[in-house]
Amino acid sequence: MNEKVHKDFTLLSDLPCLNLEVEKDIRYKIIDISFQPEDLRQLKRLVEAVNRCIARDDLYLEIEEQALKVHLNKIDLEKFGGIIAPGCETYLQVIKNEIEAIRSYGINGKKRIYVDYNKERKVRNRKAKEENRGKYYYARDNDFSKENRNLPGPFRDQIICGDSLKILRQLPENCIDLVFTSPPYNFGLEYHQQQDEHFWERYFEKLFSIFRECVRVLKFGGRIIVNIQPLFSDYIPTHHMISRFFLDEKLIWKGEILWEKNNYNCKYTAWGSWKSPASPYLKYTWEFLEIFCKGDLKKTGRRDDIDITDEEFKSWVVAKWSIAPERKMKEMGHPAMFPEELVRRVLKLFSYRNDIILDPFNGVGTTTAVAMALGRHYLGIDISEKYCTLARERLKTAQRDVRDIPSRQE
Repeated sequence: MNEKVHKDFTLLSDLPCLNLEVEKDIRYKIIDISFQPEDLRQLKRLVEAVNRCIARDDLYLEIEEQALKVHLNKIDLEKFGGIIAPGCETYLQVIKNEIEAIRSYGINGKKRIYVDYNKERKVRNRKAKEENRGKYYYARDNDFSKENRNLPGPFRDQIICGDSLKILRQLPENCIDLVFTSPPYNFGLEYHQQQDEHFWERYFEKLFSIFRECVRVLKFGGRIIVNIQPLFSDYIPTHHMISRFFLDEKLIWKGEILWEKNNYNCKYTAWGSWKSPASPYLKYTWEFLEIFCKGDLKKTGRRDDIDITDEEFKSWVVAKWSIAPERKMKEMGHPAMFPEELVRRVLKLFSYRNDIILDPFNGVGTTTAVAMALGRHYLGIDISEKYCTLARERLKTAQRDVRDIPSRQE
């Protein structure tokens, strides 16, 4: 059988002799599938089965001369794959293959949207309007150099134990592609040999001095992504204060991702007023990823170094990620690890293979281990020798996984 996909569209109101109780302005993408005359009887059974199972404003089939016409607006492929039409399995698979071959679509729940999925984004003279209203006006008077440099060899693919501020000051400017980190939360947690209950002024003074160096070493067009949550018990909006710092440093705010941890294991009467407006304590099951760019929203890289799939991209640009918390914190002896899946999504969505990834609060090395496994270069810094030792051990596991990753192009 020969298949041919037509790129033209039709309005439901343009189709003759159809008595369908659907909106008249629904538009369809048409797929024509040729068939042999001897298959006509089984195709009639197929048309009846599909049209009975699928809403007609989503998709419907009809036979016209020597072509089976698929009128496609949106589709739940899982539901479509479950249609039972004895003797028609081959044609069902052909239709499914043709739909899956269409690479441009939107997503709404389980359905792929093939018509007008980006209609809301079409704005006339978008660029001119953005310029006129002052797109990221707060970052336009920066003095960032556009000359990017190489990270010196002694810092490349290394876990370094020491004070991040002192180590970062040894790096040249514009040598890091992406910074991804989760700074110590100052929650009074017992980090290895470190007391984390400093006064907040001292905490932010130290944190911002390190972040200021991160901005300096970041390449033009590079990204800084910080995983953070507020300290609710002290009413310190840490995520807002960190964002304010980067805005003051003339970085461009690219966006914010909610990391939904679905962690509902909390005692609802532990703090605040019970059943009273006096002082209710709000519970959060998510953390924030604040995303900033240096100098430009666009990051250049080689097309061959892109490793994110179509499905990953379409899913992850929806800025709410449901990922379970790390379960190995007790095993690793670290009280505030983020999961590898969180790092994997960040690196594949915001960096290229062979990019240099920095985590100045590397802890037990989740960022550096995932960077290694995904074919990125890395620099991890932490003040704890115990954590650095564990991070190096995790790299050995990541190195074993690299055999399944395309060779790096230095």
